[in-house]
Amino acid sequence: MLLLCLLTLQFLCFVDCYPNGAPTGACKDMMPQHAGVVPQTSPAPYTILTNMKRYLPGMPVTVTIIGPEYRGVLLEARRENFNDAYGSWKIPPPDTKFLQCSGNPQGAITHANTNLKSNSTVYTWIPHDIMHPVYFMATVAQQRTVYWINVRSNILPSENLGGLKMATNASAGIAEENPLFLFLICFLLIQIL
Repeated sequence: MLLLCLLTLQFLCFVDCYPNGAPTGACKDMMPQHAGVVPQTSPAPYTILTNMKRYLPGMPVTVTIIGPEYRGVLLEARRENFNDAYGSWKIPPPDTKFLQCSGNPQGAITHANTNLKSNSTVYTWIPHDIMHPVYFMATVAQQRTVYWINVRSNILPSENLGGLKMATNASAGIAEENPLFLFLICFLLIQIL
């Protein structure tokens, strides 16, 4: 009987809370799956900030959750109209760890314990080579019974390098088609300098 009671308590703790990080089942809907607890309906006291207004392929983006200290987190990058984690996260900061989402072992970050995290906790995201506008989505828990879902950053567009490449190619095309034009430009630049 005692063994049955201990097993039941252990099962209830497993179902009821996730002090060592969000389960992979939370990746899509960002719900922490705390049994019997619903998310807060008030506006979240958290803001997600990035160190850039645009991003480039492979260039790290730092992400910070600004607001009161928190114990639990689930953080992903997403594309508009998709619920899959996008890109990968770099080495997680202390008290956090990777969570495999969308088949990517580094697709999300979650808490590794219930130690407090703060504004000084900085997460680093690495974008894919294929560029899409992204935003960062988080579930942030101050404690097991007090959490907010769908805390969202502003959209972070990708840097459009296509226009620069096209302009460079166009200049090269003009020079190939009309070498006299290129000579004239060089002559004028020499005269000016």
